[in-house]
Amino acid sequence: MKFEAFKNKIWLATPTQHGEEMKYVKEAFDTNWITTEGTNIREIESRVCEMVGCKYAVGLSCGTAALHLAVKLAGVKEGDTVFCTDMTFDATVNAILYEKAVPVFIDTEYDTWNMDPTALEKAFELYPDTKVVMVVNLYGTPAKFDEICAIAEKHGAVIIEDAAESFGATYKGKQTGTFGTYNVISFNGNKIITGSAGGMLLTDDLASANKTRKWSTQSREDAPWYQHEEVGYNYRMSNVVAGVVRGQLPYLEEHIARKKAIYERYKEGFKDLPVTMNPYDKDTMEPNFWLSCMLINKEAMCKQVRSDNRSCYNTEPGKSCPDEILETLEKYNVQGRPIWKPMHMQPLYRMHGFVTCEGNGRGRTNAYIPGKGIDVGADIFERGLCLPSDIKMTPEEQDIIIEIVRSCFE
Repeated sequence: MKFEAFKNKIWLATPTQHGEEMKYVKEAFDTNWITTEGTNIREIESRVCEMVGCKYAVGLSCGTAALHLAVKLAGVKEGDTVFCTDMTFDATVNAILYEKAVPVFIDTEYDTWNMDPTALEKAFELYPDTKVVMVVNLYGTPAKFDEICAIAEKHGAVIIEDAAESFGATYKGKQTGTFGTYNVISFNGNKIITGSAGGMLLTDDLASANKTRKWSTQSREDAPWYQHEEVGYNYRMSNVVAGVVRGQLPYLEEHIARKKAIYERYKEGFKDLPVTMNPYDKDTMEPNFWLSCMLINKEAMCKQVRSDNRSCYNTEPGKSCPDEILETLEKYNVQGRPIWKPMHMQPLYRMHGFVTCEGNGRGRTNAYIPGKGIDVGADIFERGLCLPSDIKMTPEEQDIIIEIVRSCFE
């Protein structure tokens, strides 16, 4: 089938503006509150608490800053081990390294593409002194929090929930961003609600919220001069950025509904292909469908080989691979992306601990040894890709993208 390249690029995910953003940005300028104080910040902190169901929210410069302060609040010190979701963006792990701690990666399970609770239980046997677990909700799908929270509580560990990608998603009717002692959301430019930048730390503990505000404003003490007794950071959110977020927040449910429609349209369009969409348990969770992703069945994979920064593949009739599909989409001016490369595969972390399972996460669990057992995250990375999920993409444009992907299997 012949296709023409889109005149205007179809992006993976970009900000969707509604017009109200400029109203609040202008308010910040008109009142001359273009610093890290102002009505916009106070309003979105209050509104997010109402939306998520937490007691305190602190607006910060980005999600990574919030993750860093969450690690500090959890009491992580140099040399401490921290259990961390393996398949995630590097920002999650950077927050651990900022405190010179040691991340230990917990493999993924196929049901949600999130942290495997069985592997987490085994990790506590291997690293019994660990007291912090960093859990990520990948691509907007909640992790299995009943199991993970029970395991953490059993071992006296604190949970930090990285909900940067899952704002608005629920697990058993409860909003993500509330399952940890310290929780993080992001307003980065590609997130479901954007401020061009910005993030938040969410907690039910007033002392932690106050400590976050202090640390994020260079740890100024309550004194008539600049008094400092501990290290601080320039991490507070701008009132201008907060204005963009303030204008976006009323549209969260609309954005989720449009993201879900994209996911369902892909699922229907690919129903007779040897692929599956990123999974979730319909009985316990409602993702925010931030990114729609697909996983190619093993028997439908053509040969694909990847080094650290290059890849090659052989085309085969009736088969395809992520790299072929991504190259084909790009040819037609469409942006896709590989799945997050698991952290244990990154050059920076290859010597760090990594705990995985044999089977599908319900069988015997062992520390991972290359060449033995099943490395679930590596398998999903090998066979998966992120599809364009921009809510400004029209159904007609998505139908063409579906046909482009289908053509790769001819």
